[in-house]
Amino acid sequence: MKSSSLLAGVVAVAVSLSCLAVAGSAGAAELELQGRRLVVSGTLDGSKVKAFTEHLGSGAVRVVVFEDSFGGTAEAAGAYADAIRESGVQTEVRGHCMAACAYAFLAGKTHRFGRGLQVNGILLPVAARPTAAELAVRWRGEEARKTLADFTPAPGATDAAAARPIETSVTAPAPKDNWQPDHGVLFTASPTLFGRIYNTYYCDGTQGRDFSKCERLSDADPYKLGVLTE
Repeated sequence: MKSSSLLAGVVAVAVSLSCLAVAGSAGAAELELQGRRLVVSGTLDGSKVKAFTEHLGSGAVRVVVFEDSFGGTAEAAGAYADAIRESGVQTEVRGHCMAACAYAFLAGKTHRFGRGLQVNGILLPVAARPTAAELAVRWRGEEARKTLADFTPAPGATDAAAARPIETSVTAPAPKDNWQPDHGVLFTASPTLFGRIYNTYYCDGTQGRDFSKCERLSDADPYKLGVLTE
């Protein structure tokens, strides 16, 4: 029985990674209100930020469900996260949620993986490989909000750069790294006959969409790290 369980887990992990690898980039964000659940899919590019904020401001939404959202911009991620945080709604991932989506997901009052037979995966953006100590606190409370600063310039930095004369001899500081949807810490949950199998990986971005090349991390349970709360 143990060998069968182990085999099922290995197969499930392989399936989850292959599903992520072959998943294509979705189009612009789409919103669908299903009762008190607002389903968000596609790329968080800012095109639906106003409509999203209005939905949450109405008080009719209890849960925001991110479904197969494969990235977006850091600016849009911040806008979605602010709206979620201010409204106090819960968040859920059904399918896959990467980079911009993952950051917005963490803003929920509670945040969880959706139930069902689908493979769930969330890739949280990082600028560099986190240490074990950083993993333990990185996505809790205010620390989760600070993560976005890795990818956005400091307030006023853009204006200052624009005002700097072209002929100046002063070397301008290097800009922040662009948001990289394939670079981060990947959490997966795969269904098996014996329950869900959870795995965590560090992806440095060089793997492209072949997430089977990511480094597996030990002692990185998403519940212990605060990535999932229920």
